[in-house]
Amino acid sequence: MTKFEALGLQQSLLDAVADMGFETPSEVQEKAIPILLESETDLVALAQTGTGKTAAFGFPLIQKIDANSRTTQGLILSPTRELCLQITKEMQAYSKYEKNINVVAIYGGASITEQARQIKRGAQVVVATPGRMKDMIGRRLVDISKIDYCILDEADEMLNMGFFEDIKDILSNTPDEKSTWLFSATMPKEVSIIARKFMHSPQEITVGAKNSGASTVQHEFYTVGGRDRYPALKRLADANPDIFSVVFCRTKRDTQRVAEKLIEDGYNAGALHGDLSQNQRDLVMNSFRKKQIQMLVATDVAARGIDVDDITHVINYQLPDEIETYTHRSGRTGRAGKSGISMVIVTRSEMRKIQAIERKIQQKFISKKIPTGPEICEIQLYHLANKIKDTQIADDVDSYLPAINEVLKEIDRDELIKKIVSVEFTRFSNYYNKSKDLNTVSNGRDNDSRKGERGNYGGGNGSVRYFINVGEKDGYDWMSLKDFIRDTAGLGREDIFKVDVKDSFSFFNSESATTDQILSTFTEFKVDGRFVNVEVSKNPGGGGRRGGGGGGRDRGRKRDKAGYGKRRGDRGGNRNSASNSGKRRSKKRSDFF
Repeated sequence: MTKFEALGLQQSLLDAVADMGFETPSEVQEKAIPILLESETDLVALAQTGTGKTAAFGFPLIQKIDANSRTTQGLILSPTRELCLQITKEMQAYSKYEKNINVVAIYGGASITEQARQIKRGAQVVVATPGRMKDMIGRRLVDISKIDYCILDEADEMLNMGFFEDIKDILSNTPDEKSTWLFSATMPKEVSIIARKFMHSPQEITVGAKNSGASTVQHEFYTVGGRDRYPALKRLADANPDIFSVVFCRTKRDTQRVAEKLIEDGYNAGALHGDLSQNQRDLVMNSFRKKQIQMLVATDVAARGIDVDDITHVINYQLPDEIETYTHRSGRTGRAGKSGISMVIVTRSEMRKIQAIERKIQQKFISKKIPTGPEICEIQLYHLANKIKDTQIADDVDSYLPAINEVLKEIDRDELIKKIVSVEFTRFSNYYNKSKDLNTVSNGRDNDSRKGERGNYGGGNGSVRYFINVGEKDGYDWMSLKDFIRDTAGLGREDIFKVDVKDSFSFFNSESATTDQILSTFTEFKVDGRFVNVEVSKNPGGGGRRGGGGGGRDRGRKRDKAGYGKRRGDRGGNRNSASNSGKRRSKKRSDFF
């Protein structure tokens, strides 16, 4: 018996589970599905975004509705058009082996007449945004007076977006005897009001602590001067060449401005905010999902409903006003069991906000330094070398080799390697060789204030930076690599810190007292027949984290009205591929290289 079978799902749903490749239910699924299947009950489920909540309510809903009746039996409310469409798509996938089940999406920006026609043909499940649903109820285009189940997905986000009155009006049109299932990442006052007014003795499940951040997300902050936010953002991107991120700004104006500057500087960036038309937003999100955009600059409202599992970083260009909003931001990464990083760029005057967020999410931030020019150059050099090593040789190169060998015959191997590297690296090196240190003198936090964490806070006295020749393509993230090094070298829990995982190599820190132990352990050390080498890094600082690959830059880009870069002759693709991880450089890169 599989773990999904043990939850009580019927065979048609288990077949759908197998088709989607699900093997083990997530914690929220394991807790919610049996409760919802076994009884007619109200439920409040608190779980972070990306923990599998759609399946947690989707499977029980499909199993419990009557497919032979055309009456609308289930209503799912979600905060945004994007999330509404995504839930609809997933519900259709879950019910692929069920006959006659029809799931219809109701949202703004599309023909209300066509949506009404789809419902009239028979829709057992309606997935809707609050605004459009209220409009259709007012026009008598939909009847939810006989529904058996009402699901509020991302309830806190809907209420943060100002849908409190709409939700109350919609729920007032539903029968009292229905079951209400409320799923939320946090439990603010407004969500509690909805639960008290429209739910009857709900059962409650919590995945993690209430309002806490996801355990798979590492929280970091970087302290800079107010005028250095944008240069700091660029350096964080350059120190993480395979970055696939959402960058949060507080206003639509800042979002557009930062995105445009990134595009001008050669990054694969895009803007997502409320001033874009629905068609422009769709274009941006499509490019982001295809990873043609690697830095999506967004406002909080526009980003709600983004559900992409592979986001490596969330970068808080500016902190939000509400702590709950930070929880939602950081929840965009570290999803589906993967690890992620939430970076915050702050000034010294904002340190109190960091402390307030720590108390709320019950996790500590790591104070890090903005990478220096030499550190970024080292990371990019290693990345370039690995990109060259992993590049597949084109079949038609052989015919040109005699002429190429003739041109290069007087150059020895070492000089040739230097020349090849310099083709892409010289301008990069020139730009950063004269760059200033962006870090403020003090970040407002005592580096040695916490036992066992002093190395995390800026490196600490006696901290040594190491290079190791394994990375993401070897299956490591910052958590698993830290455990591997610590366990292999027989070190304590806090002896390894500042673990920065790139595509095919990584960096980490430890106190100088452990240097001999680490280096001796990884002398002639093999894993599955491959040597794993550790060396002391030439640049002892170390900033940024994760993912290697050219900073998401490309040449030959023009900007459209939606405010994102469109590539010519580049289809994007997998962030781990050599062709996508090191983008071709523009000839005019004076501000970047």
